[in-house]
Amino acid sequence: MDSEALRKYSALHPKPAGLTLQYGTAGFRTRAEQLDHIVFRMGLLAVLRSKAVTATIGIMVTASHNPEEDNGVKLVDPLGEMLHPSWEEYATQLANAEQEELEKVITEICQKAAVNLNKDASVFIGRDTRPSSKKLSQSVIDGIQVLGGQYHDYGLVTTPQLHYMVCCQNTQGQYGKATLEGYYEKLSKAFMELIKQSHCSGESQRHLKIDCANGIGALKLSEMKPYFPQEVLIHIYNDGTKEKLNHLCGADFVKVHQKPPGGLDMKPNERCCSFDGDADRIVYFYKDTAGHFHLIDGDKIATLISIFLKELLAKVKQDFKMAVVQTAYANGNSTRYLQETLKVPVHCVKTGVKHLHHKAQEFDVGVYFEANGHGTVLFSKAAETKIRQLVKEEKDDEKREAAKMLGNMIDLINQTVGDAVSDMLVIEAILALKGLTVQQWDALYADLPNRLLKVQVADRRVIDTTDAERRALTPPGLQEKIDALVKKYKLSRAFVRPSGTEDVVRIYAEADTQENADVLAHEVSLAVFHLAGGKGAPPQP
Repeated sequence: MDSEALRKYSALHPKPAGLTLQYGTAGFRTRAEQLDHIVFRMGLLAVLRSKAVTATIGIMVTASHNPEEDNGVKLVDPLGEMLHPSWEEYATQLANAEQEELEKVITEICQKAAVNLNKDASVFIGRDTRPSSKKLSQSVIDGIQVLGGQYHDYGLVTTPQLHYMVCCQNTQGQYGKATLEGYYEKLSKAFMELIKQSHCSGESQRHLKIDCANGIGALKLSEMKPYFPQEVLIHIYNDGTKEKLNHLCGADFVKVHQKPPGGLDMKPNERCCSFDGDADRIVYFYKDTAGHFHLIDGDKIATLISIFLKELLAKVKQDFKMAVVQTAYANGNSTRYLQETLKVPVHCVKTGVKHLHHKAQEFDVGVYFEANGHGTVLFSKAAETKIRQLVKEEKDDEKREAAKMLGNMIDLINQTVGDAVSDMLVIEAILALKGLTVQQWDALYADLPNRLLKVQVADRRVIDTTDAERRALTPPGLQEKIDALVKKYKLSRAFVRPSGTEDVVRIYAEADTQENADVLAHEVSLAVFHLAGGKGAPPQP
């Protein structure tokens, strides 16, 4: 390690006094002006991680659905998955180390993680369209170069595209070509093959309006347009030329406010969707003839995909294990529909993509989506191999056709991470193949009315949960109180969980009517306020 270069460069990226940040599910996120030292140090860490696992590591500069003034950085592990939890700790240590301790902390990480500094290192870099992203990715490069790593800067890409490139690189091209063209070609080819098998006619089916959150999704969809078949007419809105990133638009805005984004005019029954700022989440929506807004969130996306895959799996007659993975935030009626009507096993895990992804890996076909629209489908190696074999060798026409569709689905889905572009194409293909309108899809089940609230507390750690965050262990008496409140309403449930990032407790309630869901959420928030050390005035209804 060149101590002199490390000292010189870290002085160019000084750490503001008294700032401590923690590496969470989304990496580091904060105001852009506080991030320079962090991204420089994540450049260092990416080199160490690459040397530790002898593979290419990704580093993405983005703050996803946060306001434009924020930015963030996260690392991508060799198969396109999120950074290993043990290394999240190293990231936090390195980010918060004082200038003069930097070399010592690096040496400690090398000892703990058995890093051989003489090995080669390779890092792929990507960034979103925020004004601060270009300069920050330059600081990442400084960090990589100080420790002698090689890098490839992809420039402007969606977060899922960077995950995809890293996976392609480390599977020696088995997963695909590690270029944007490779990504566009693989997805569009699989999509065209699927659409070919559809018998759906009528223009209206194939028009889609897309709100790109004034972010990177607009740029990349425009690049991908030439690869799409003629029948697919995508109309891009909020493309970043006029308005600010994520301002009054994007998947997060639409989901939280339950209303259409600005900058997009909707006619009744038109299919529309929204990406988030870095294009790893998607939600659909439409307006009915009476002018009512309808949101189709991650739960309903998972349901549509599950219906389609279950039908195909039944046709290939293999003993594949399929399951859906949700969090406690999934609407109760989606869980009921999947379990009781579709007869698909549903598993509930703690909030956070890494928990969903991990659980989904236990099945031959694991579908996971968060209600916010982030999700994907994972296929086991064994299932994929068997499906590819059936395509080649199966004599029975129906079985072979179903296997071919499954093979194309495997190619169309970005299995590394939730990907708005890929998920959109999966949904569009399924709707065309099943001849479904957006209203028919929405009508599979009605969401139970629900309400999300948050209560400020002095210390969020007083709340400890169990059963995938659905029950509170502490403070004493809180869960009993919630149980008693829930009993008062039909089809109701409620849970509380501490935020991962701030001293607030999040409350979710659902019931048979919106009025009951609102009252239940309020009553639970009062219980949290009184039993868990609420701050300020008690919550008002």
